[in-house]
Amino acid sequence: MTVDTWDEIRTSFHVAKLGTVSGAAEALGVHHATVIRHVDALEARLGTKLFQRHARGYTPTEAGMDLLQVAAATEDQFTQLVGRIRGRGSDVSGELIITSVPVLSTQIAPLLAEFMEEHPEIRVRFLTDQRLFKLEYGEAHVAIRAGRKPDQPDNVVQSLVVLPMALYATRRYVERFGMLEEGNWEGHRFVGTDDPNDRAPFYRWMFETIPADRIVYRASQARSVADGVLAGAGIGFLLTHQAMNEPDLVQMMEPKPEWHSPLWLVTHVDLHRTAKVQTMVKFLKAKCKELEQG
Repeated sequence: MTVDTWDEIRTSFHVAKLGTVSGAAEALGVHHATVIRHVDALEARLGTKLFQRHARGYTPTEAGMDLLQVAAATEDQFTQLVGRIRGRGSDVSGELIITSVPVLSTQIAPLLAEFMEEHPEIRVRFLTDQRLFKLEYGEAHVAIRAGRKPDQPDNVVQSLVVLPMALYATRRYVERFGMLEEGNWEGHRFVGTDDPNDRAPFYRWMFETIPADRIVYRASQARSVADGVLAGAGIGFLLTHQAMNEPDLVQMMEPKPEWHSPLWLVTHVDLHRTAKVQTMVKFLKAKCKELEQG
C-alpha cells in the first residue's frame, strides 16, 4: 500500500464521517478539489462506489460504511501508538464523540465541559438523537443509552445509573383538574412523545395504560415535552431531579419502579481500551456514583 493510498483512505474516512466534501477539506486543511480527487481515486482503485452523491453531501454506501468502521478504529489506534512512541501513551487527546438520547443533554453537557477542563487536549462532539449511533461504524466512541440493556455484538456494555422518573403537572393544572388518581384517567390531560415506538419504559407504560384520547399534547423532543408540562398543557413525565428545580410543579402519582430508566455506557470492543475512551468511561461512572450518593 502506497502513501497515496493512505492519503485517499484518510480523506475518504473524513468524508464518510462528516458527510460533505467541504467538511472533510476543512478538517484536513486541503482544497475541496483534493478531497474529490482522493475519493474518486480510491473508488477507482477498489472498483466500487464508496458514496452516494446528492445535493446535501455524500452518504456512505455499504462499502463506505465498512471503510468508516476500519478507518475509525485505525485512526484512534494510530493516535495511541504515536503517544506511546513519544512517551505519552496515557495522554487523553484528540476527538472524542459522545452520543446520548436528547433528554439527557442538560445533565451530560456540564459533565463534558468539566471533562474538557481536566483534559484540554480533548475535542468533544456531543451527538443527541433518538436513533442508535453505530459504534461499529465509528459514529461514536462512547454511547449513553437508556432502557433495555443493549445487546449489539462487539460492544462493551456497563451499567451507569438508574434515572427516577415521575408524573408532574403545574399547580395551575391541579387547580383546574385536580390531583390524579391511578386508574381514573377521565377528566385529565396528558403530555407525551409523538413517537409511538419510543423505547423509554415510562412512555411504554403511558401508551399501554393511558387512553389515547387523553394524551392531548404530543411533542417530538424531550425538551419540548418538558416545555409542554411546564406550560400547563397536561401531566407528563420528567426526571425527578429535573422537576425538583421547578417549584411550580406537583408530583401527580407515586412513582412506579417500571418508570425508572436505566442508563448504559456502551463502547466498541476495538476502541474500549484506548486512553481517551477509558478515561471518559471512568469519569462518567464516578460522576454518576456521586449523583446516586446525593
